[in-house]
Amino acid sequence: MSNEERKTPLYDLHKELGGKMVPFAGYAMPVQYRAGIVQEHLHTREAVGVFDVSHMGQLVVSGSGAASVLEKLLPIDVQALAINQQCYAVMTSEAGGILDDLIITRWGEDEFFLVVNAATAAADIAHLQQHLRGCDIRVLGQQALLAVQGPMAGELIGELAPATRALTFMHGARVELFGEDCYVTRSGYTGEDGFEISVAASAVEKVARKLLEDGRVQMIGLGARDTLRLEAGLCLYGNDMDSDTTPVEASLLWSIAKSRRADGAKAGGFLGADVVLGQIADGVARKRVGFSVEGKIPVRAGADIIDEAGNVVGKVTSGGYGPTLGAAVGMAYVDRGYEKTGTHLQALVRGKTVPIAVSKTPFVPQRYYRG
Repeated sequence: MSNEERKTPLYDLHKELGGKMVPFAGYAMPVQYRAGIVQEHLHTREAVGVFDVSHMGQLVVSGSGAASVLEKLLPIDVQALAINQQCYAVMTSEAGGILDDLIITRWGEDEFFLVVNAATAAADIAHLQQHLRGCDIRVLGQQALLAVQGPMAGELIGELAPATRALTFMHGARVELFGEDCYVTRSGYTGEDGFEISVAASAVEKVARKLLEDGRVQMIGLGARDTLRLEAGLCLYGNDMDSDTTPVEASLLWSIAKSRRADGAKAGGFLGADVVLGQIADGVARKRVGFSVEGKIPVRAGADIIDEAGNVVGKVTSGGYGPTLGAAVGMAYVDRGYEKTGTHLQALVRGKTVPIAVSKTPFVPQRYYRG
């Protein structure tokens, strides 16, 4: 581990469990444990997987009128959020690009909890400080974050904290787990039902160890986290979108609240709105799509995509083998005219052509708990 890599509070537990540590977003993180990526992936789809996501940035924005101020940076209806309700949002630049994607939860009338990506956390905080004049931005540096995911997660966490049984997807509550104060939201990054648990860094090892005592639970690394989110059709910031990509190009139109669109009650008003709303009206030159692979050869990020004439018409941004599907899948940006589901193209893998077809996402059904 380099001197520059940071450790999460669960570093020693990862090592104890046989975690293979790799550098990720400035942290030493477990890519897998002894069981391996495929087994960890399947376990999460069948029971409960616990992920250390303490590298993510956690912060609180508060102050009079915080909701309306946040709407200048996020193209969602922040003011419409109920207490303890959360929403996915992209943070746009003045050029309409995506600076980060995040989850925002309303904690109070003028108090909002944000979870941002690790690699962009410092830039996000600087961006917020620059634009959110009059608001307080507090970084929760002493908080860790666990994701508890899988079809048995609701049952497990419900036994430990009965109040969580009433939570539906994208809602949160303050509860006690093993005697520790936690903020728990019914959300995640696997396509499964599950929870994210914000808990004091000093208490997270206790909580993780207690969870692992249950026979339904297994610790899961970054490798399976990636294959799970890929099957669920969920974007990875830095791969499937970045500051050079707009929400429209990234096929994230659903993340732009209807009230913030051209004919909405709060049309525009966010950074890059002219660009984004113009693209909604006029279309874009390229778009993110899902694709399935004909055959067993995985198509990885960076591979060029060509049409029948051999013209390069796209590039793969995420790809690999989906253990639940038993097939290789991926995501890519393709030029206008090639985005229709069922379009047959080819990916270039080590100088050879691999047939692919544009497919709908998610590749596996999402099983979020909506009540």
